[in-house]
Formats: sequence, structure tokens, C-alpha cells
Amino acid sequence: MRIPANTRLADELVEDDVVEMATLTSAQTGVPCTIFISTAMGGYGPRVKYFLQRRRWQPSFSVAVADVPTAVANSLPVRVVRQLAPQVIDWLSRNKDALLDYWYRGDTWTQSEVNDFVQKLQRFDSSLRLSAITG
Repeated sequence: MRIPANTRLADELVEDDVVEMATLTSAQTGVPCTIFISTAMGGYGPRVKYFLQRRRWQPSFSVAVADVPTAVANSLPVRVVRQLAPQVIDWLSRNKDALLDYWYRGDTWTQSEVNDFVQKLQRFDSSLRLSAITG
């Protein structure tokens, strides 16, 4: 039996992307349907992805996690994005610093740290938005 030479974990992972992700429901975000968040992945910057249905290859739109969040990708009807993007952007703005921390450092967090992070995210409150419009 031949046993391979010792390899440092960092050397083994050099070709692998370590990604943590979470699929958040409306009960967690206050935004109808599902928001997908992850640690750094792909060749783009920090973003969240909104899905009408919680299935992997469903139509979605993505919003950049930035000082001025904007939709950066879309495969949903324009009317859906116009209706829901403001809610996603409001939710993202409330949680920008936490989402950036998760994007850049979350791949080193333990499961309990990820759970704590998710629990501390602020929800979108549609009544505040309505009162600001009608007030």
C-alpha cells in the first residue's frame, strides 16, 4: 500500500474555492421570496442574489453590495425587478457591513458564527417604507 506524502492543507486547497453560503427566506429578511448570500466566489465583487423560487437555476437578479447598491445582473421580467429591487436594496443597505464581513471573512467562520451572523441581520420592514411614502 502506497501512502501519499504529507501535503499541507493550504497546498491542497490552492485549486479549490472554499465558499460558505446561505439561502435566506422572507421570514429572515422581510423581503418576499429568497435571497442567496455567499462568501467570495466567482470573478465578481460582493453581491446578493434574489430568487422568486428557491431552486438553483431559477431566474434571479443580483445586487452589488456597495455604498450605492445597484442591480448588476438580471434574468427576471423587468416589472418584477422594478417591484422587488427596492426592497432587496433596502435590506442590503441595512446589512451592508455585515454582508461585506461575511463575503470577505465568512469562509473561516464556524457554523455557530454563521448562524449568529444570520440571526443578527436586520429585516426589511415594509411598514416603515409605506409610512415614509404615505406619511
